[in-house]
Amino acid sequence: MNKSNYIFCIFCSFVAFSIAQNPNRLFEEVHETPQGIEVLVNDGKYRFKFYSPEIIETSFFPKGQNFEDSSHAVVMLPNEVKTVLTQTDHVIMFHSDGLSVNIQKYPFQISYWYHGNQVISEKTGYQKNQTHETLQFNLTPDEVLYGGGARALDMNRRGYKLELYNRAHYGYETESELMNYTMPLMLSSKKYMIHFDNAPIGFLDLDSSHDNTLTYGTISGRKIYQVVVGDSWEHLIDNYTNLTGKQPMPPRWALGNFSSRFGYHSQAETEYTVEQFQKNGIPLDAVILDLYWFGKEIQGTMGNLEVFRDSFPDMEGMIGRFKRKGIKTILITEPFVLTTSNRWEEAVQKDVLAKDSIGNPFKFDFYFGNTGLIDIYHPNGKEWFWSIYKDLDKMGVEGIWGDLGEPEVHPSSLLHFKGSADEVHNIYGHDWAALVYQGYARDFPNKRPFILMRAGYSGSQRFGMIPWSGDVNRTWGGLQSQPKIALQMGMQGLAYMHSDLGGFAGPNLDDELYTRWLQYGVFQPIYRPHAQEEVPSEPVFRTEKVKDLAKKSIELRYQMLPYNYNLAFENHLKGTPLMRPLFFEEDQNDLSEWSRSYYWGRDFMITPVTTSELKEVEIYFPSSSNWFDFYTDQKVVGGQTKTIATNEFSVPTFIRSGAFVPLVETVQTTDQYNLSRFDLHYYNDPKLTSSQRSLYNDNGETNLAYEGGQFELLEFEYNKRRKYSKFTFEAQVGENYESDIKIINLIVHQWEDKPSRITVNGQKISNTSYDSESKTLTIPLQWSTSKELNLKIK
Repeated sequence: MNKSNYIFCIFCSFVAFSIAQNPNRLFEEVHETPQGIEVLVNDGKYRFKFYSPEIIETSFFPKGQNFEDSSHAVVMLPNEVKTVLTQTDHVIMFHSDGLSVNIQKYPFQISYWYHGNQVISEKTGYQKNQTHETLQFNLTPDEVLYGGGARALDMNRRGYKLELYNRAHYGYETESELMNYTMPLMLSSKKYMIHFDNAPIGFLDLDSSHDNTLTYGTISGRKIYQVVVGDSWEHLIDNYTNLTGKQPMPPRWALGNFSSRFGYHSQAETEYTVEQFQKNGIPLDAVILDLYWFGKEIQGTMGNLEVFRDSFPDMEGMIGRFKRKGIKTILITEPFVLTTSNRWEEAVQKDVLAKDSIGNPFKFDFYFGNTGLIDIYHPNGKEWFWSIYKDLDKMGVEGIWGDLGEPEVHPSSLLHFKGSADEVHNIYGHDWAALVYQGYARDFPNKRPFILMRAGYSGSQRFGMIPWSGDVNRTWGGLQSQPKIALQMGMQGLAYMHSDLGGFAGPNLDDELYTRWLQYGVFQPIYRPHAQEEVPSEPVFRTEKVKDLAKKSIELRYQMLPYNYNLAFENHLKGTPLMRPLFFEEDQNDLSEWSRSYYWGRDFMITPVTTSELKEVEIYFPSSSNWFDFYTDQKVVGGQTKTIATNEFSVPTFIRSGAFVPLVETVQTTDQYNLSRFDLHYYNDPKLTSSQRSLYNDNGETNLAYEGGQFELLEFEYNKRRKYSKFTFEAQVGENYESDIKIINLIVHQWEDKPSRITVNGQKISNTSYDSESKTLTIPLQWSTSKELNLKIK
């Protein structure tokens, strides 16, 4: 199709789909700028610029308004995108090889198109009323809508008007419309998203009036949004995380087991707890100390931020002894400095606190006492807070927990160095994480920080933020909401969203609930049981049966370290979530709201048990593959729903046919982890003629290891020929990485017959075994990754 015909077709489609925008907005003129185009209208001006062929940014500047040019979220620089500007008497078309924006002059109307199909259009566009400035868009009736941050809601959030104001919800269960992570972001089942690039508080209305309208509202700030599209869900999220930043690789130990509660009162109690994990042979990689590390009481001590020696007389010694055992110590910190704390006078003297209207430290009451709030936007506040973290690092602390960072109480009349409380409220946790992350990058550049945060905003993933879902109730309802929250947040860039395993709030002793929550935890990003202390969160203090079941789950978590670490790498490289909805592969309408099952990475399909005494569960098996029961090897043909019996030892877990799944022996701590020896399970399906997977590995601790060439990337491939089947192993080894010999047990599942001949690089081998009952073929291999390995099976 030539260009003139293409433009004519787009114009005809545009006219057919157009809906009049604000009737009072009149087109005046258009002209090109160095980064895009500018369109003048009677009440302001629009600016359009491409970041890539799949990302376009629209800014509206009302007459008489100026606003901050910097974004809290966007880090991508506009690429040199090939664009064409075309204009007729009726329409302006500004298009790339992918997205295009079409602007109807009379009546004025803006719409966005991708490969000739309309994505979305402005409805009334920008408007201002007595309380908010809004941006309004047209939706189609069939769209399923996601986004808006962490909410305990159904997967489809269409019909909700969601407040954008980070706020903790203590003891929530199956429904909570407002929680710690609100996000100015909407995703559509049509595989596009709109990111409203503005920090101040407001709302996101996902068609609550049921008139096919999307509305973003804010009290002030930037009238800027980015439209992002993709050809698949993975492509869409990759584009969005290119725009707002990729998650750095976490330290490998972050994928291990944590010991945590609210809280350990003393050094003796902490050491005894760690000792019990080792005594029972339960793997452990980290211990988290809540607020008792800096004070004896819950109230009155927040802001001390120094070791309370009465309770922890030898904190440095304890941390050092833990570290030698492979156990890392994480300490809680909060941004509040109480007037009764040891540091109040210092904080006032050094001018690190947010102010009232006459320039004095703003003081207010909340649960923990009378307090001020650290102004992380003031250079003094930022420097003072980071100096505390530097001291903790010198003490041997390996991870930081930032709690209450919504902030939990944030009076509207409080003033920060860069604006009012309501203008920075939603990005306070985001910028707090930035403070810590940038401090590590500057002062400890080779170290991967661990930053556990209760609040953030769009783009927070680029600071290595590890979010969790807040103070969930210790009930079945609390568990039921967790997969949906994690799946939603993974789609919005924060792929390490996880829950307090076992539930946090309430003295509810329910062994079955605890067991099922920890079994679910194996297949979610961070394995961190945590709860109020009335009922122990640690498995070592539960009954023998519960402890044994928890141990099995934790051991499986450690056996899966190679697979899980590779998921972290995929997320770092492409932004791909670790937990993925089934609709990522099948666009069926009945899957668009599905969260009962989900993918853990590409190859595991998990169905958590979230109801008491559940004997069986209905599972849909996606048609994109056949599936194998992880524990029994039983095959299930894809594209059907089956009733699967449950058992007390695990949750239903199925493996995709064609998967290569690496597993290692259980270790007590990830310090003992070594990928020089592992089992590689291949799930054979006669219908598959080829399959390929890769496995990333580095030392698990060096920052920017991949970027610095300190890695190995192992590649496994299967090909079925007429007379034989072939496995090929290849490795990409970074220039600064010393590779080693791999001792691998290749375990091929569902191999129909005992092979007549097996060769490795042309040499016949005989040290293999075949189990005719389970149809499992085991082939021990020794592979020098500097060379390709070819295995043929007749």
